Amino acid sequence: MLVAFSVAPSGTGRADGSVHDAVAAAVRVVRESGLPNRTSSMFTEVEGDWDEVFEVVKRATEAVAPFGSRVSLVLKADIRPGYAGELDGKVERLEQAISDAG
Repeated sequence: MLVAFSVAPSGTGRADGSVHDAVAAAVRVVRESGLPNRTSSMFTEVEGDWDEVFEVVKRATEAVAPFGSRVSLVLKADIRPGYAGELDGKVERLEQAISDAG
């Protein structure tokens, strides 16, 4: 399964509204998990089986909690049994389709 998620605190008390320290703590958890992952400007994607992926999301969410008075979690999952390597595979197929159409 692939999961794209974004986790951030609110009520940080920071005048500039920045949450980069909290997001860094969450991304650190994901990277240390050893699961395939990728972080972009708005989401972190992680690939694995249901239990291991959601355990990482839970720990990443917990890592953000100390940075504010509440935590927001946005999550999207692609559950496709029998498939692995889709973190890159989906993008490669998309790029091939774009190339073929051009």
